[in-house]
Amino acid sequence: MEVDGVTRLPRHVAIVMDGNGRWAKQRNLPRHAGHKAGVKSVRTSVEQSVKHGIEVLTLFAFSSENWKRPQKEVSLLMDLFMVALQREVKRLKRNNVQLRIIGDRTAFSEKLQQRMATAEADTADNDGLVLQIAANYGGRWDIVQAVRHLAGKVESGTLSADQISEAMISDELSFSDLPDPDLFIRTGGEQRISNFMLWQSAYTELYFTDAYWPDFDAAAYDTALAYFSSRQRRFGMTGEQVQVNNHPESID
Repeated sequence: MEVDGVTRLPRHVAIVMDGNGRWAKQRNLPRHAGHKAGVKSVRTSVEQSVKHGIEVLTLFAFSSENWKRPQKEVSLLMDLFMVALQREVKRLKRNNVQLRIIGDRTAFSEKLQQRMATAEADTADNDGLVLQIAANYGGRWDIVQAVRHLAGKVESGTLSADQISEAMISDELSFSDLPDPDLFIRTGGEQRISNFMLWQSAYTELYFTDAYWPDFDAAAYDTALAYFSSRQRRFGMTGEQVQVNNHPESID
């Protein structure tokens, strides 16, 4: 994607994969059929991210609130997660993709936790795209676990409360070694971030599409990237300041 001859692509894309159930309902299929159909869109998003040189792709697979869904649907989602991890690891290794899973794993079965760890270990040496799967993840949970860790340091006397800074909190959050998301995509027509990476998304560009996740193909992904490339990212500055910073040669 080019604007004024300058390639502008996000380093980190985060996606809420919404609309699987409604996609299935439109076709008189059970909800889990939509989740299965969505696996193809996961592959497409990974492939497009690799093609465009995106550094990090984070997919919101299962939120900490999704446990409230019907037990049968949750069980089927867990089964699909298990199967997908097993089937996709070889594909990820072949394409030099490193898999990471973020979120509180303690609520998952021991078998699934082991499968997660194995999948991560099998792709740990890959140095291309970092694919993060957010599973039993919530933005508030992420902030709470960071604050608890810092509070423990204060309690032990190794840190004073007035020393705590934004940078210190950021360092305790999930994926603190990776860039914050530049582009947030949500499919399915809803326009909210649903407790996804709250701290890290302070300056993220938001893109919403009516397309259900199983219909989110390569062209839809490229449309989202084109939207990002058209945005002027100000980070609190004025538009004029951004232009000067991007084109310092224009200063007398």
